[in-house]
Amino acid sequence: MASAAAAAAEWEAAARKVLVARKPCFGLPTACPTCLPVFLYLRMAQVPFDIHVDTNFPDADHIPYVEFGDCVAFNNEKGGVIEYLKDEKIVDLNSNHPSVSCTTVQDTKAMVSSWLADALMYELWVASDGSIANDIYFSDLAWPIGKILHWKKTRHVKQLLGITKLNAAEKEEEIYRKASAAYDSLSLRLGDQVFLFDNSPTDVDALFLGHALLVLSALPDTSVLRGTLQKHDNLVSFAEHHKVQLLETSSSSASGLGLSPSPSSSTPRRRPSADQGYKPKPRAKKERTEEEKKFRRRAKYFLATQLVAVLVFLSLMGGVDSSDLDDDDGLEYED
Repeated sequence: MASAAAAAAEWEAAARKVLVARKPCFGLPTACPTCLPVFLYLRMAQVPFDIHVDTNFPDADHIPYVEFGDCVAFNNEKGGVIEYLKDEKIVDLNSNHPSVSCTTVQDTKAMVSSWLADALMYELWVASDGSIANDIYFSDLAWPIGKILHWKKTRHVKQLLGITKLNAAEKEEEIYRKASAAYDSLSLRLGDQVFLFDNSPTDVDALFLGHALLVLSALPDTSVLRGTLQKHDNLVSFAEHHKVQLLETSSSSASGLGLSPSPSSSTPRRRPSADQGYKPKPRAKKERTEEEKKFRRRAKYFLATQLVAVLVFLSLMGGVDSSDLDDDDGLEYED
């Protein structure tokens, strides 16, 4: 309880809140399926914040994260950024719905976070040619590194979804069936309301809105998932309405949202003091702190490991063309 009170006090005292996310793409402030719901959650809560784009570590699982004062809420800790903000009593949209069953909200959230998240992940990494995922995560990297990371991520997704060459068709049918059922349920719950629960947003609205905007903005017309979503007019209207309210209208007004390029290091760091701008000022000649030395060592280690990965990959896979890589490199996964 004391920790939650301290975090809430730090939040209130912080002159600026900063969301570190992946880059904008497809007309969205960030096209990362994990980052966009956090962005939308903060906008729904009317929290003024800046957004910094991280392109240095495309496969880092601590992104997105939010910095405020001397505190940082990471994606890979305490259930993610939104759960942290709720648990610490900092920003809890769900508290505005005392009459709505907590079980109902949690069940709906679980459906969005599992069935719909799996379907979008499947389309980005398995069902498509990979160009959309590359634009979101790897387009700023050198080709060999981007290609290897994409290949590794695709294999990981297939393992995560339990897809093998023997059950690929069956798994695809199951994924789309669950996604269709989720859309049916959400459409029924939404009806002609503005939000999924009563007349104000919850974290489920942010999660689903992030999903829907990515499906409608990033996936091609031939996408099965996009076609399934577009069968529900009220869900499409929900996404279009809130896109205007939260992204387009708010972006043109003085909302306190700023977009700036990647910081000099994408690893978690301490914020500058409140009287300084968030962008680092030109450095005077001074001795580096231990923290700065640590960041530089990490950056060098990352580049070195990626170079080694490229060399090993090229030496082992030199006789395999790119079409083989796209076909799992001939490997099968055990159930």
